[in-house]
Amino acid sequence: MTTRHAFRTLYLAPASGVISASSTALGLIRAYQREGFEVGFAKPVSDVGLDSGRPDRSVHFARTLCGLSTPDPIPAKHAEDMIRAGDEASLLEEIVALVESARGTCSMVIVEGITPSHDHPLMTDLDRAIARNLGAEVIVLVHGRNTSVRNIVETITDASYRYGGEGGRPLAGAIAVRVPKASSYREDIASGLAESGLKTPLVCISPDNPELSAPRLIDVAENLGFTVDRPGDIEQARVHEIIVAARSADKLVERLRPGTLIVTPGDRSDLVLAAALARAGGMPIAGLLLTCGEPMAKSIDTFLSPRFGDLPILTTELQTYDVAVRISSMDRRVTLNDPERMDRIMDHIADHVDLKLLITTGNRSGAGHMTPPMFRHRLIQNARNAARRIVLPEGDEPRTIRAAVICAAKGIARCVLLAHPDQVRAIALTHGIDLPEASPFLEILDPATLRARYVAPMLELRKAKGLTAPQAEVHLEDSVVLGTMLLAEGHVDGLVSGAVHTTASTVRPALQLIKTAPGSSIVSSVFFMLMPDQVLVYGDCAINPNPTASELAEIAIQSAISAAAFGIEPRVAMISYSTGASGTGEDVDKVRQATAIVRQRCPELVIDGPIQYDAATVESVGRQKAPGSPLDGHANVFIFPDLNTGNTTYKAVQRSANVVSVGPMLQGLRKPVNDLSRGALVDDIVYTIALTAIQAGSNSTSDKGSLP
Repeated sequence: MTTRHAFRTLYLAPASGVISASSTALGLIRAYQREGFEVGFAKPVSDVGLDSGRPDRSVHFARTLCGLSTPDPIPAKHAEDMIRAGDEASLLEEIVALVESARGTCSMVIVEGITPSHDHPLMTDLDRAIARNLGAEVIVLVHGRNTSVRNIVETITDASYRYGGEGGRPLAGAIAVRVPKASSYREDIASGLAESGLKTPLVCISPDNPELSAPRLIDVAENLGFTVDRPGDIEQARVHEIIVAARSADKLVERLRPGTLIVTPGDRSDLVLAAALARAGGMPIAGLLLTCGEPMAKSIDTFLSPRFGDLPILTTELQTYDVAVRISSMDRRVTLNDPERMDRIMDHIADHVDLKLLITTGNRSGAGHMTPPMFRHRLIQNARNAARRIVLPEGDEPRTIRAAVICAAKGIARCVLLAHPDQVRAIALTHGIDLPEASPFLEILDPATLRARYVAPMLELRKAKGLTAPQAEVHLEDSVVLGTMLLAEGHVDGLVSGAVHTTASTVRPALQLIKTAPGSSIVSSVFFMLMPDQVLVYGDCAINPNPTASELAEIAIQSAISAAAFGIEPRVAMISYSTGASGTGEDVDKVRQATAIVRQRCPELVIDGPIQYDAATVESVGRQKAPGSPLDGHANVFIFPDLNTGNTTYKAVQRSANVVSVGPMLQGLRKPVNDLSRGALVDDIVYTIALTAIQAGSNSTSDKGSLP
């Protein structure tokens, strides 16, 4: 049994009312989860002013994004009433019980402190009492935007006396968020603390990232009561900048950037035309807000209706000046309906946490249990370590360009964009993408300058099929075929395509030019399904329509190897509509035969089949339907009997449970080629590039030289 003194409580205390601890606490949880630690989370008291019945932001995202069973906080009004009634002791008992329930079986619990408020001084005093009664180690949280290093140091110093006092317990650490991006900030703060005689560890110095402050346009409209005239892509559009346009159109276009919300009276037809033209030309402005209750001129509305596309248009009766005042004071905190933004903020915080300053003891997740934060973190880290070159044949596609820039900035892979450099730069400019100058992690290669050198190698690879030089030249006009030839010749280590090409267009050249790996007779695929508290592997959901028993066995072995390569200890379930010997028929027999083949070829692999999904994933069901199964309800690799079952299941889980799926990742090729969904998001492309880099890193074949 774990002894009581092994438990740790970290209390995250905001130093001022400028910032709440919500996103930082969640980011700290993510940092621990990435390293495989099981942590609990508690918010003892809700935000001051939170309406009764409204979900608490921190608790909501702790449950939905971190997979924690976090209890509801005590309402702030109830806490203040108990303090005024002189019953603070009972309140503290409630809080201690709440924190212990949040801890559960974890040795570590992170507690979000109360944001100080001049209007609620009782709550500020309660904050310190909570930390003391929990016996917590206090981490002070400081807001670093629009302030100096000296002020940050003074704030941390004041907090050390507030929570520790003379000779009291020192702070466990300090976190400064939204600091300027100057590289010396950490060193400057550390020097300032040392001069003040403090040895407070700097747990996290997180630089400001304006993109993380951009709310969705739908949230802006709802927050400020604007009417949605044309929704367009209002639920996806984010407001990075607001322009109150009162001057001529030529002045407006000089300031237009991606994510701009244009605010103008409805009778300014010139500005409405400029906005519509910008969006039609590919500039992803956030939207258009028409003020003063003035509708567009009827002729302009009629003319632009088929040309607005997905440009959101809002209207309001307010005067333009009043709109500007409201927008400037708008609540920009993350809404409950915007998990994407909170997820990015959590990752940003976790990326800058120096966890070794906090780790002493803790319970790590069990073997084979890979959580989504662990998977994503290790995916990026392993891709960096692999340091591979990945070709992107769709080099002039905006999402692909943005993903390549992200990969370059994070050192995930050395991306090669196949496209004319001028075209890439023009698209990047239109879409507000900052291409790095002379980066070793990003290259743009003009296909026209490369094709001639790959004609002869392609003829050699396809000589058995009677390919002629003119035919090869025609094939190489296809950027995917050209990229595949770069891979075949060893000038790159992997290929990612599919944002605008079909799966067949990506896979067919790979089968013709790359061929299957030694020992593999087929190519298959897996999806990594990022469930709330673990990562599962689904195969094959993208390639083989109706595999034979032998092919199904090979898919299972390939998928188990892929799972192990990404840190997941494979426990393979061969899925069927029947469990064990309870059913008969051609479909069940195929799964039974495939399972036997796998056991013969890989006797050390934990596998069972045929087995139903519930028996493979739920202990109680598994023990009833499949007693003695080696899976014992804990399968993490699922092999579906055919493409119809696999593809349907993965999409149903993905959409119904709001699960992120990474893939498909192709298996069985001699060199890694991976396909994208044509609806892929930028993050999907980034993760697929990382997957491909890791696959290439484990590939024993060496390349034949540097990039052409």
